[in-house]
Amino acid sequence: MILYKGISHPGLCDVMGHMTTRHYVAMFDDASYHLLYTVFGWTGAQAKAAGKGWADVRHVIEYQDEVAEGDLLEITGALTKLGNKSVTVLYTMHNIGKGTVAATLESTSVFFDLNARKAIPMTAEMRSGAEPYLDTAEN
Repeated sequence: MILYKGISHPGLCDVMGHMTTRHYVAMFDDASYHLLYTVFGWTGAQAKAAGKGWADVRHVIEYQDEVAEGDLLEITGALTKLGNKSVTVLYTMHNIGKGTVAATLESTSVFFDLNARKAIPMTAEMRSGAEPYLDTAEN
């Protein structure tokens, strides 16, 4: 599923002319909010109202092709693992103008009690709603 579209603006690039690491992470992070909404119907407003949200606990990023200023980017995502308290997602950043994969991020996030500051189990409703999005081909 397409989760993000953006551009590598000059201000996102470093003195060597390519997009800096901090901006890859920001784009992947933005994509993650869209995935959480698509899969779970979760929004940041719910974090404030219900005191429940998500916390990233693991990131593995692989940079595969340089992103320069002006490159058009698109991030797709696939839910690859659905645990009791966590999800693992593979995000892929595509450089659509060049037709290449710029980077991938494998991210594990836990469902989180924002008041107790600890991981909590997902509800049965959350798990059953997420199962159709589970991409078992990635495992």
